[in-house]
Amino acid sequence: MAGACPSLEIGGAVARIALNRPDRHNRFEPADIEAMSAMLEELAKDGAARVLVITARGPSFSSGFDLETLSGPKARQSTAAFARLCDLIETLPIPTVCGINGNVYGGATDIALSCDFRIGVDGCRLQMSPARLGIEYYYSGLRRYVERLGLTEAKRLFLTGEQVDTATMLRIGFLSEIAAPEQLGVRITAIADALAQRSPKSVRGLKASLNAIARGSDDPATIDARFFESLDSPDAKEGLDAWSERRPARFADA
Repeated sequence: MAGACPSLEIGGAVARIALNRPDRHNRFEPADIEAMSAMLEELAKDGAARVLVITARGPSFSSGFDLETLSGPKARQSTAAFARLCDLIETLPIPTVCGINGNVYGGATDIALSCDFRIGVDGCRLQMSPARLGIEYYYSGLRRYVERLGLTEAKRLFLTGEQVDTATMLRIGFLSEIAAPEQLGVRITAIADALAQRSPKSVRGLKASLNAIARGSDDPATIDARFFESLDSPDAKEGLDAWSERRPARFADA
């Protein structure tokens, strides 16, 4: 398959973005960053999709940021755009699932960490190499590493640049779970479908609150106010009715 920009497909309540440069191990070039950012901005505004799945074609998930661009005249512009892309994923109102079908290196690790759930195929490996390249890293990417993996593991991965295996990725919290190669697609679909069946409004509010608490930017009064308001919402009535009637809830789109 020839290299191309990421593609977006929406089927029912699930949107799927696929990285499409398998011949280059799905490295992120400026055109990919621009295209994927536009997709995320549209998904944030649209409101129809309830879940986003990010996957990749080929044997690798992604080798990270294009090093030719990193050494070129647009390095600052493109790396700032990449950082913004990861922020767009993290702040997307709907839940996100990353299917890591192979090795994940460099900036692509931040793409994965920006997602709410990360399912890795057994045998995948991770490596973060800025210290090997003689560079540092942008703030939000470092923040995500520290928030999700803790300071000790973030330092180990960034400062040593060592490659770690699937079991280590699970142990340190980079992966939510591991799947056998033949089961990866099944698990991604199962989690995406489960998320799509939940109350979209509740999921969006809970995601926003949890992220704010993790960042230390939460306002307890605001979170409590949203909780008490939700108790009188149509979704609460539908959810409680469905629970008592032992049937699946039928929640409206957000």
